[in-house]
Amino acid sequence: MWRSFFLVSFLFLIALGSAAATAAQEQRDSSAEKASENRFNRGTVSFIAGDINSTTIRMMRDLGVVLNDGNKLRILSVAGKGSLQNLLDVLYLDGIDVGIVQTDVLEFAKYGKVHPDLEGVIRYIAKLHNVEMHVLVREDIQSVEDLAGKLVNIGLPGSGSFITASALFGALDIGIRPLNLDLDLALEQLTSGEIAGLVYVAGKPARVFERLSGEEGVKLLSLPKAPQLWERYIPTRITDKDYPALVPADRPVETLAVGTVMVAYNWKTGPNRYNTVRRFVDALFDRIGEFRGPGRHAKWSEVNLAAELPGWSRFEPVEQRLK
Repeated sequence: MWRSFFLVSFLFLIALGSAAATAAQEQRDSSAEKASENRFNRGTVSFIAGDINSTTIRMMRDLGVVLNDGNKLRILSVAGKGSLQNLLDVLYLDGIDVGIVQTDVLEFAKYGKVHPDLEGVIRYIAKLHNVEMHVLVREDIQSVEDLAGKLVNIGLPGSGSFITASALFGALDIGIRPLNLDLDLALEQLTSGEIAGLVYVAGKPARVFERLSGEEGVKLLSLPKAPQLWERYIPTRITDKDYPALVPADRPVETLAVGTVMVAYNWKTGPNRYNTVRRFVDALFDRIGEFRGPGRHAKWSEVNLAAELPGWSRFEPVEQRLK
């Protein structure tokens, strides 16, 4: 009987010791996991950029290639659903640190009061590059006025294309029949003749247009000189150097461009997310020259970190670096 009692007690103690060792191991594993989690999060800056066809998502890839530094700094790029949504994601979405927004969309959001104190809670890190209006139409369309009364895709609601195209046709007083299709579907319907045109705002050369030629029965349309648009948009042109198969060498396309800007939430000094974005800012200033070399998108040549955005305040670490 005593022998049985000691045997049971002995086995119980072994089991208890094993459980304690397992618990200690789990605690160590949990601590190690927590440390790794903190390390990864401290070093990761999440960007919300354009859609998968956009120039900005390609430029964010460049950021990652140049600036990623193990766990100290990692650029995580997310394809967005539109310029206005990018701004809302910076304002409200957990895990998004920085967004790329068109300047006309930023002004639209301010006057549309999407936030009661937008200028107070949003700070800009840098003005980036310009993006161009691409008005792609059927061959039978000779001028933008010919689009009146016809089906024209202006992009998904809230996208930069949607807001810019709405401003364009409104200023020119051209009553189109607007559609809100994604770009791939709109291209299919345009080349099949179901719609008359589409507007897509992206930095040239936009990858989605690089594979097009006149053989599809489409062309890029020039826009008229419109002084009422020049306060917000910049006259520019698209040439055969941008799209050799789509634009004739002797007939450049006259169009308009709008700026883009990198924005962040106005975090107070000290919290982890403030420090994470500050580390990104330091890395960007230290290595900006590397974005203008071979293998990087040509639009980096337009980026000037000292350029100002009137009516908006800079993110504090940027102001410190510029001083």
